[in-house]
Amino acid sequence: MCIVLRLVDLFNRVCNPRMGNLAVGRPVQTISQCGSSSPERYCWPVYKMNRCVLHCEVCDASVLHRAHPAASMTDSPFKHPLTWWQSAQGVSIETLQLDLEVEFYFTHLIIIFRSPRPAAMAIERSQDFGRTWSALMLYAHNCSEVFDLEDGQSCTQKYSTAEPCSNGEVIYRALSPWDKLDPYRIDARVHLGITNIRIRLLQPQSCFCQQKLPDASVLTAHYAIYDLILKGGCLCHGHADQCVPAGDQQITHPPVKHMVHGKCVCRHHTTGDHCERCDRLYNDRPWQPANGLTGDAHQCVKCKCNGHAESCHFDKTAWLRSGQRSGGVCDCLHNTSGRHCQHCKSGFYRDSESPSTAPDSCRPCVCNRAGSTYCNPDNGDCVCKPGVAGPHCDQCMLGFWGFDEYGCKPCQCAGDCDPYTGDCMIRSLESDHNSTAENHLFRTEELFSALSHPDKCVCKQQELGNSKIFCSVKYVYAVKVRVLAAHDKGSHAEVDVKVLKVLWDNSRLRLSRGNQILYPESWTSRGCTCPVLFPGLEYLVVGHEDVKKGRPMVNMKSIVKPWRPSLSRKVHQLLKTKCS
Repeated sequence: MCIVLRLVDLFNRVCNPRMGNLAVGRPVQTISQCGSSSPERYCWPVYKMNRCVLHCEVCDASVLHRAHPAASMTDSPFKHPLTWWQSAQGVSIETLQLDLEVEFYFTHLIIIFRSPRPAAMAIERSQDFGRTWSALMLYAHNCSEVFDLEDGQSCTQKYSTAEPCSNGEVIYRALSPWDKLDPYRIDARVHLGITNIRIRLLQPQSCFCQQKLPDASVLTAHYAIYDLILKGGCLCHGHADQCVPAGDQQITHPPVKHMVHGKCVCRHHTTGDHCERCDRLYNDRPWQPANGLTGDAHQCVKCKCNGHAESCHFDKTAWLRSGQRSGGVCDCLHNTSGRHCQHCKSGFYRDSESPSTAPDSCRPCVCNRAGSTYCNPDNGDCVCKPGVAGPHCDQCMLGFWGFDEYGCKPCQCAGDCDPYTGDCMIRSLESDHNSTAENHLFRTEELFSALSHPDKCVCKQQELGNSKIFCSVKYVYAVKVRVLAAHDKGSHAEVDVKVLKVLWDNSRLRLSRGNQILYPESWTSRGCTCPVLFPGLEYLVVGHEDVKKGRPMVNMKSIVKPWRPSLSRKVHQLLKTKCS
């Protein structure tokens, strides 16, 4: 449970699985076992009537009640207090090794000997599954003689005497009870993590009373251990309170009561065998272990992906730019893009009728790729290349020909030309004897491109007259624009422009530099915007505001002139001084 727990008096809060004997349910490997090849007679000293005498029995690995296997070291000391492992007779060096399937936290080791404790012994561990080993502690009656070390932190004389002859203990603590180390910190893993532990018994010794008994040295020349307790728990960095079998452990090892398992059941939106990383969609800040001293769980934080991602990754640059508040970058789905999947990716636009979190909120654009330069991601409108027209930018404008990936080329004619070959197409006015002069004029004008020949559009544009006339019109904005494209919406036109400079703004529109749509009031059947606006050219536009619809308006009272700095200065002076 995620409550107050203890690991050498340090696991005081956050989540931590229960501690236990890591040796339970796992095989302890030894070099030898008494009676494994044939029955062996062995003895041990006992005191009777204040006299030391030998008591002898036979060890036979093939007979259950006479066998002393390694498993007897890890059975319950309460249910089976008188079972033990015993080495072969006459062995001087013996090794006990426990291999773990994953890395565990290890806090302390207790060995209870049935034979006299060895005069020299080493406890070693591996943190890389046996590839390399390091000594945790060396024990010897004389450290300088056995290990060429001074008695101190790495070697001690403690636990190296033969007395007591039986039930002598060896205790090793990974951390001192007085250490104030957060057990979840990464550097704590250096002290507490193990994958293997090895105990080397290097020098047997006899009890003092045995030394005067005949044949005692031969019959008692063995190691024997009642209990091996390797206290620890699964390594979860403070993010789990329960562990389950790791990998194929459940298959290779049948369930054993009180066995400590190695795979964490992670909380705090973490994942991995050791809860060592954040879950797929919870990488908005870097993974951290919990703090065992303050109790802060350091939970992983969910990325803000607007429902368009199943995973995200942590980006250090984004984290630093945000002032270490947010560093998640979403792995976007559903044709979305952006750090938070807040945009539609190129070639898609946002469907205004669908919620922004809906999987189908980004719809594919229907713009012709060859004829368009851009699909507006907000509404799907196509921005056509020069000379290209149509809602999908899939045909040449009137007066243009040769549709390809570069757009359409202007006709080199006084009139229209074939849209595929560029050949000029001229019709005679006398070909229709029933038409009126006005209709003749109209049909003739239809042959001309309004963009190439704007004089053929019937538009009477406003001129820049004297200051009284200019001010009486009460213009509300003056801007420098570049015309990007024009769209025939049937009942009206929309002209996409890029505002390059705001000279005057007395409207409620709050015009600024960037893309903007102008709405011409006059849109003729000949494809003219009145006043005429050419895609690709820059203009000075002085106009009014459609108050009801809140948008910039261009009409026959507007001033639309090809951009000249001198003209803009004149307009700016009139608006600032004469009309104020």
